[in-house]
Amino acid sequence: MLSLYRRTNIECSKIITRNYSTSFSMGIMAFDKKFRDSIYAIYGFVRYADEIVDTFHDFDKSELLQEFSQDTWKAIDRGISLNPVLDSFQKTVSECGIERDLIQAFLDSMSMDLQDIAYAEHSYNTYIYGSAEVVGLMCLRVFCADDNPLYERLKPAARHLGAAFQKVNFLRDIRDDYENRGRTYFPGVDLGIQFDERAKKEIEADIEEDFKKAFEGICQLPRGARTGVLTAYRFYLNLFRKIKRTAPAQVMVTRIRISNIEKAALLAGSVLSHRLSWL
Repeated sequence: MLSLYRRTNIECSKIITRNYSTSFSMGIMAFDKKFRDSIYAIYGFVRYADEIVDTFHDFDKSELLQEFSQDTWKAIDRGISLNPVLDSFQKTVSECGIERDLIQAFLDSMSMDLQDIAYAEHSYNTYIYGSAEVVGLMCLRVFCADDNPLYERLKPAARHLGAAFQKVNFLRDIRDDYENRGRTYFPGVDLGIQFDERAKKEIEADIEEDFKKAFEGICQLPRGARTGVLTAYRFYLNLFRKIKRTAPAQVMVTRIRISNIEKAALLAGSVLSHRLSWL
């Protein structure tokens, strides 16, 4: 039965999410059930594309990404795929009306990661948009599939949230990206010379502005989506605050983390806020 096939495929995306990110797994469980499968599908898609460019070092990553991109469009055009991740994703794209230009922008940013690069301002903004902001917009489409005016109103906040998450990831992984992948994402920061307090504070001020603008949109999300997004927001905000308290030299040698106990407490706080209608 096709329904069994579809259910099996979405289970694959769930496994990917749980294996790769306890943060997002916890956040997704705080969504209304009607949203969960679509968010799993989006996460599975973006995670596997990211894996190609980040970890498949013994293979032709350019060729693999090109094949993945071609298979993505075939899945969307046909309405089915034998790749479980792409089948789940195409179903979400079709049901929620995710725009093709968002998908293309994401794939373009993944292509940018195939080269060792120090980003300038324009390329940095292009990369942030394609790798993170459009993922926020894909998720927003899921939450607002039947309410286009709400989608349009919340688009800026969704982009800021995606940008905040990605920039926090860059700070957390700054040494690994530089030493193992040859990437320096933050414009004007020469990690080969120095990553000092001034540079770190400038980056943090930009991230704080993204978090501030994102929160304004979270407050306006449908209630069935609000708790899950708030949970992810709190996870990343807590991680960001830990990084802020850490000296630049330490950030360059230590990957800052949030424990699972802390994540569980943050999830509980989001659920409580939801039930008490504080947000």
